[in-house]
Amino acid sequence: MSVEAIKAAVERVRPHIRRTPVLRLEHCSDATIPSGTHLKLECLQVSGSFKIRGAVNRVKSLSAHAIAKGLVAASGGNHGLATAYMARQSGVPATIFLPTNASPLKEQKLRKLGAEVRYAGAVWDEAHQAATAHARESGAFYMHPFADDAIVSGQGTIGVEMLEQIPDADLYIIAIGGGGLIAGVSQVVKAMKPKARIVGVEPVGSPTLHACFAAGHVVRLPQVTTRVATMACGRTDESIYEIARRHVDDIVLVSDEAMQRAAELLWFEFGIAADLSGAASLAALMAGAVRPKPGERVAGLVCGAGVDGLSA
Repeated sequence: MSVEAIKAAVERVRPHIRRTPVLRLEHCSDATIPSGTHLKLECLQVSGSFKIRGAVNRVKSLSAHAIAKGLVAASGGNHGLATAYMARQSGVPATIFLPTNASPLKEQKLRKLGAEVRYAGAVWDEAHQAATAHARESGAFYMHPFADDAIVSGQGTIGVEMLEQIPDADLYIIAIGGGGLIAGVSQVVKAMKPKARIVGVEPVGSPTLHACFAAGHVVRLPQVTTRVATMACGRTDESIYEIARRHVDDIVLVSDEAMQRAAELLWFEFGIAADLSGAASLAALMAGAVRPKPGERVAGLVCGAGVDGLSA
């Protein structure tokens, strides 16, 4: 993966995605949110999250023969939805493996997209094992959510848009599941703005890259306890870790409850329906896990849609 690959992905995915808007957070009752914070609303993206960018870039890089037997994915929800969407667009079947903590609403959406849904294991890593086995047996193409250069390059197109839409931002706060999103975004942002600060956000119950940074190499978490299925990953990929090690300045941890509060605020104050991963950037600010330096202009990402905050 390279900046050139991300720029090529911009052209490849452009006809198939939305250029999502950016919201400046003003007139907010929560004083912990810095004035002028901007959020890019990927919750309004095709399929409901940023994941469609990577899925489009991967599928459009393949021949019709390569996907003739269908697409397979393991997902906490959002990557599965993007894969199912691209399978429907391509006229091939999709089989999506979910962990048991995945959102029932996302399962319903998958079925409406025509995907076959199978549950396997309590966390993504176990669903991944079942999905790869199915792909080998069926001949379908496996859509890895982060250990795939084309997927990560597609996610990096968000960074290109953020640089264009929020040109004065110098602190970027990005949610982490497996790490593909922050790998793509950090690579292009650091290339264009080397002095920008990039901070990743992980759940306390799934500190995947945080643990790798502490160890100095890729490690597997002994357990994953977060209820946020879209951010639950026991082990990242070596290539993702190497990109993050070079380009990500810090990784902070937030509780599931902090993400819940942020999702509720997004709905109550701004009418934005975000899932818990989508609320992670804002949660890091509200919980004080990320403290902007004086004068830093903040750009976050609402990376996925959901109903987690709608009870507020």
